[in-house]
This record gives sequence, C-alpha cells and structure tokens, in this order.
Amino acid sequence: MTLPALVPLGPEALRAAGIPAPWAFGISDQVRFYELDALNHVNNTAYLRWFETTRLKYLGVYDISHYRPEDPTLVLRSVTAEYLAPMFLNERYVVTARTRAFRTTSFTMDYAVFVESQCRATGSAVIVTLWEDGSKRPLTDAAKASFRDRDGAEHAA
Repeated sequence: MTLPALVPLGPEALRAAGIPAPWAFGISDQVRFYELDALNHVNNTAYLRWFETTRLKYLGVYDISHYRPEDPTLVLRSVTAEYLAPMFLNERYVVTARTRAFRTTSFTMDYAVFVESQCRATGSAVIVTLWEDGSKRPLTDAAKASFRDRDGAEHAA
C-alpha cells in the first residue's frame, strides 16, 4: 500500500499500513539521498527532522498551535531518538506521533518510525508552552482534552 507523502494519516490508514494502536496520527514519506550518511543508511539527524515535521503537522491538525502570534510559544525542552534498525534510500516510511502525558505547562510526545509494519526508530520530546515574555503558559483545557481524547494522554503529577 502506497500512502500519500506528508499528508496526515488517521487511525484507519495507519492500521491498514500495519501500524498498531495506540498510534492514531502519522505522516508518510520516503528516504531521500541527502538523508544518508557515509554508510548509506539514514543519518541520525534525519530522524529528528522527521519527528519535527510530524510534530508540526500534529499540532496543526489537533489545533494546538498553528504558529500564529496568538498561539503559545512552543519550546522543545528535550528530544530523544533510539535507532532500532537501519533505513535506506527510497524506503517508504511512516512517522507516528502521540502525546503520552501532559502537565500544567508542558506535554510529552512519543514518536515511532515504521517501514511496512517494522518499527525502525522511536523517540520522545518534552514541549513547554510559554507566553511571549518567556514565562510558562498553561495548556488550554481544549489542548488537554485533545491529548486525552485522541491519544489517551494522562495528566502527569
């Protein structure tokens, strides 16, 4: 099954592509030459870029932020990536994203990269919401509800 590139995918499309629950959001793409390293497999920085691309689409689709002046400033506090198997030129992949937990002014997202139904990499990020002056900005009730309803996220103490 060939999925459209860089178009948000919902649970039905993900299941059809062999990606298990609880993943409910993803985007599909293809490995490009410039993402390879000297060993001809995907360079570690490409995964972080893929996570970011997916995160930005997720935030827009879930109406968390469209990066307008009135939206919260979002700061990436930390990000991790774990490589499980190499990826190569022209492989089609899906990056999934979900919010696992949220606090008053931050939320934690998880990511996974799948080729067919095999998970090749995972990652996570902590994102903090700020006001324009740099002070912490509480998440809206709508954002918290979206994280809970769509991803099953829980409020972390």
